[in-house]
Amino acid sequence: MTTVYSILATILAYLIGSLSFAVIVSRTMGLNDPRTYGSKNPGATNVLRSGSKAAAVVTLLLDAAKGWLPVALVAWFGKPYGLEEGTIALVGIAAFLGHLWPVFFKFEGGKGVATALGVLLGFSGWLGLLVLLTWVAVAAIWRYSSLSSLVAAVLAPVFYILIGGELWDFHAEIFSAVLLMSALLVYRHKLNIQRLVEGKESKLGQKKTK
Repeated sequence: MTTVYSILATILAYLIGSLSFAVIVSRTMGLNDPRTYGSKNPGATNVLRSGSKAAAVVTLLLDAAKGWLPVALVAWFGKPYGLEEGTIALVGIAAFLGHLWPVFFKFEGGKGVATALGVLLGFSGWLGLLVLLTWVAVAAIWRYSSLSSLVAAVLAPVFYILIGGELWDFHAEIFSAVLLMSALLVYRHKLNIQRLVEGKESKLGQKKTK
């Protein structure tokens, strides 16, 4: 039964992750579909290019929440059903993959930064906070959302290894999930990396040039 519960939790996490809030929030607030302008990425940063900061903030919070919620629910209520760190890692990855390749939106999703942050907060509030502070620090200095995301993604597994055992217990399953998300985040930013190298990347709050 434990395996069945784990599979069901993982599927549900993927479906929750598949809710593309950039598109949903934009439609609800009467804005253009974020997949039709700017970077065409359905994420909070591109929604910000619509000119609506409120829509971007709501998108950011909901995208993070859909990563955090499945992890938190399994952590809180999973033990009586035999769901331990292995399932917690699985539902975190599933929610993240749902954002990247959402079944409800033709498998065309965003880069997953906010959702990954939500998952990390579910794994450990301290880990999520360290990664968030890293993102904010890099963004404040250089004002590139993509660069902030890349640095935070690379440092997330480093933080988990170096501080694991101090602020949180180290679990190989959780570390593997963090490492996989970090790798996928870097992969999803491959075009951003190219633009950063060429000096063509848009800064935060700057409308993307056509």
